[in-house]
Amino acid sequence: MMAFYDRYIMPRFIDFACGTEATTGQRKRIVGLAQGRVLEMGFGSGLNLPLYDPQRVDEVIGVEPHDVMWSRSAKRRAQASVPVERIAISGEELALDDETVDTVLVTYTLCTIPDAVAALCEMRRVLKPSGQMLFVEHGEAPDPNVRNWQRRIDPLWKTIAGGCHSGRPIVDYIRAAGWVIEQLESDYIPGPKPISYEYCGSARPA
Repeated sequence: MMAFYDRYIMPRFIDFACGTEATTGQRKRIVGLAQGRVLEMGFGSGLNLPLYDPQRVDEVIGVEPHDVMWSRSAKRRAQASVPVERIAISGEELALDDETVDTVLVTYTLCTIPDAVAALCEMRRVLKPSGQMLFVEHGEAPDPNVRNWQRRIDPLWKTIAGGCHSGRPIVDYIRAAGWVIEQLESDYIPGPKPISYEYCGSARPA
C-alpha cells in the first residue's frame, strides 16, 4: 500500500503543496537571481524551470534521486529555455568537483534531506568562491504554539510528504555548514501555520 502511495499519490501531493500560488510567489523572488552554472538541489518535477532567466543561466544541474519525480519533470524540461542535467544521488554526496558551480539554488528541499547540514557542506564545497546560495525554505516558526504543533504533526507529515520535516531550524543548519547569510527574510505565507513559516534569502561560504 505504501509503495503505491509513494509512487502514485505522494508525487502529486508534493507537486500540489510546492506549487501553490504562495510558494510559486516565493520561488519567483529568488530563482531569477540565479546565474551561470546552477546547482538546483531537490529538482523534483521542475517547478523552478520556467522561472530561470535564460540570459543569465548557462545550465541547470538538477539533484533529484527519485526517478518518479524526475519523470514528472519531463514536460517542463522539454519546454525549458536552459539546458538541464541530472544528478541522481542524494545531496549529502555530490558527484561534482570542488568550486565548479556559480549558484546553488535550494527551494523547499532542506526539510527532506536526512542530513541537511552534510548536504549544505557539499553545496559549499562545489560552489565557486565568488558564487552564492539562494534559498527559500519552510521551517521552524517563532511562535511557541506553532512550534508545538510542528512537533505534533511531524510524525504523520513526514509519512505523507516524502520525509518532510515541518519545523527544522533552517538558519541554524545553514550557519552550521559554514555559510554566512547575507540576506534573509522570514515570515508566514498563506497556508496552515505549521508548514507556512518561510525563510528566503542568500548566503556565501564563510
